[in-house]
Amino acid sequence: ERHGRGRMTPLVQRRQLVALIEQARSQGARLHKACAEVGISVRTWQRWHDGEDIRADGRPEAVRPAPANKLSEQEHRMIIDTCMQPRFADMPPTQIVPMLADEGRYLASESSFYRILHQHDAQHHRGRARARAPKEPPRHVAHAPNRIWCWDVTYLPSRVRGLFFYLFAIIDLYSRKLIAWEVHPCENGELAADLIEQARWREHLTGQPLILHADNGAAQRSLTLRAKLHSLGIEPSYSRPGVSDDNAFIESWFRTLKYVPGYPSQGFADIEQARQWCHRFVSWYNDEHRHREIGYVTPNQRHNDQSAQVLEQRRQVYEAARQRHPERWSQGVRRWKEPAEVWLNKREKDRSAA
Repeated sequence: ERHGRGRMTPLVQRRQLVALIEQARSQGARLHKACAEVGISVRTWQRWHDGEDIRADGRPEAVRPAPANKLSEQEHRMIIDTCMQPRFADMPPTQIVPMLADEGRYLASESSFYRILHQHDAQHHRGRARARAPKEPPRHVAHAPNRIWCWDVTYLPSRVRGLFFYLFAIIDLYSRKLIAWEVHPCENGELAADLIEQARWREHLTGQPLILHADNGAAQRSLTLRAKLHSLGIEPSYSRPGVSDDNAFIESWFRTLKYVPGYPSQGFADIEQARQWCHRFVSWYNDEHRHREIGYVTPNQRHNDQSAQVLEQRRQVYEAARQRHPERWSQGVRRWKEPAEVWLNKREKDRSAA
């Protein structure tokens, strides 16, 4: 490493460098060559010497006179008091300085205003201004099917560059069943409203409370959809802006869809092929896929209240196997179980209490 002009070299390192230079000189090297090898000049080497010892850098402890143009304590206080006035409390110096100039007043430059406010930790949220409180994530818990639905739209690629189809999908939070889906050539709130209304009728939910959670896309926030939800008695719920984890269940389902073997990563030939492929996938997912988070039963089994019977049958199979060969079982049989409730954005204190 070179030790050029202006750098402060610690005393320990100065002594090490001088020792290396002296060692090189003892072996016949010339002073200016040895100094150049460690990255200092002969003048620096001379300045470092203080008789028999090596002098430490005096700059950190140097007493420097105050600049002639330094603001006084009274001027500092005047700037702070001015910025704290109610009419300036919500403004940055870029607004305060020109307003004072329009009143015929000059206290200091705009940069001085910023510097003094930073020194007093008063640049952010002065007076009535308050830091924006972090928005709490939406939290819902489902103890049965058809209490909370999550929905979203994802892109399905076509074989034409830049052309996509749009998969609308609604998933039940409790059972993970894909309640309804459609593939369209575009995305808007009217298509979403029609899909949600049809899904509600198919599930026979007339008059029953239902929460519909979504992110903040244009279709999800459209006035058409919100008016439809209001007319159907469905309570809308939305993720925090820019937080995809608030709608994690439907996002996880999209990932399952797009990473399943056989997904046409090269794109769909047309919208009919996309619809046919999604139909086969949804049938497999709802009727055959044993979901890890719900006890390895299918979404339809849990949605139709068949999962408890399936899990009990498994327990009996394991119990019979243990009775046939008890020597092979060091502990009890596997506990096949499903969650009694499913949370969207569960609190940490709720997790610890579970």
